Amino acid sequence: MKNFLFCFLFVTSLGIAQFANPQIATLEESFDFGDIKRGEIVTHNFVLFNSGSDTLKILNVKASCGCTAAKPIKNKLLPGDSTSVKVTFNSKGRFGKQKKFIYIFSNDPKNKQKRLQFTANILTGATDKLNMPEIKLSKYTHNFGNIEEGQVLDLTIQVKNIGNKNLVIKRIKSSCGCTAVLMADKNLAPNQSSDLKIEFNSKGLSGQIARTITIYSNDSKHPSRVITLIANIKKD
Repeated sequence: MKNFLFCFLFVTSLGIAQFANPQIATLEESFDFGDIKRGEIVTHNFVLFNSGSDTLKILNVKASCGCTAAKPIKNKLLPGDSTSVKVTFNSKGRFGKQKKFIYIFSNDPKNKQKRLQFTANILTGATDKLNMPEIKLSKYTHNFGNIEEGQVLDLTIQVKNIGNKNLVIKRIKSSCGCTAVLMADKNLAPNQSSDLKIEFNSKGLSGQIARTITIYSNDSKHPSRVITLIANIKKD
């Protein structure tokens, strides 16, 4: 009887272990830098999640070009944890449309090599667009980290017009009722900026969550810009 019970427990635990796997996931598979001037250096953070049931290990990160992909802040993610990979692209010596790839190697048995991509259109003096507004945000992703359920957090993001014509913010949309957004000035002259004030209310939420805020404007190249908010909400 004891031998039978031991075998039963062994087989059961083995079966559970077989189904406990890490799983790599991302908020976005690609990112567009839009129009940038030749010689400009731009950066973007790709956010990675472990949506599996075992520890995810980031083994290596490689880029397909002269750009650099820094190692993630954390290379071991427990289920539900997140981290980010910072990509830096130097457009010096390049022109026109660019498409580059970043490869994330991990211990995810079903996706050992995760491919991300970014695009950009590099302008020269002859192709620069004149008299066009262009929106730029001080950040596109913010991670609040670990917070208690019910906390209300504030965040300020700068919105700037780096174009040559007035930028008009037409609409700001949140993906849920948990965020409140306020922007005082929605008509920005060239080189003018305005603060976008965000209030995030975690009441009623739990676990690893990601929410978005979308800004719609008259920027013809980027008519919508998305801000991603991340948090790991713990309940008592």
